[in-house]
Amino acid sequence: KARSGGCRLNGLISFSCSNLCTYAAGAPMCGGIEYQDQKIYFPQPDARLPVRLRDGQVTWITWGRRKDEATGKFPNGGWARLNSIKSGKWKPWHPRPVLIAADQFMEKDHDNQSHWIELDKRMVIQGLLAERDKETRVYVVTIDAPPEYAWIHDRWPRLVRLKDQ
Repeated sequence: KARSGGCRLNGLISFSCSNLCTYAAGAPMCGGIEYQDQKIYFPQPDARLPVRLRDGQVTWITWGRRKDEATGKFPNGGWARLNSIKSGKWKPWHPRPVLIAADQFMEKDHDNQSHWIELDKRMVIQGLLAERDKETRVYVVTIDAPPEYAWIHDRWPRLVRLKDQ
């Protein structure tokens, strides 16, 4: 079922398939991102994501919570469904929208094949900044996958176009 080559969605993203990141086996959707030639995978214990600041610079914030973490201040995982945010499930963590800088992100399909999705330079990933006891974590906001990519995964990061400067 794996497809190869360069599909494009609305001219803003394209993808390629690879067998990279096999150690991230079983990772949920958007198991990794690449930013400025640095690949970050959720299963890494110290994974941090580049969150864009208003001036265009980035700050690195811990990506979600892993099940084996000693403290339970934050929800498990690294993803927040948009409908759960809208329904108020994230209110205890004082959610704020943020933008995650990325050149591409990685999805794993049902056969555990990695697919790197390249983003147009004008696109970023929607994030949710959660806060508890003066500590923050960032979660990737997810929506239903576009029909063209549903064969990879049913959920997809919410992509946002940057405003022209």
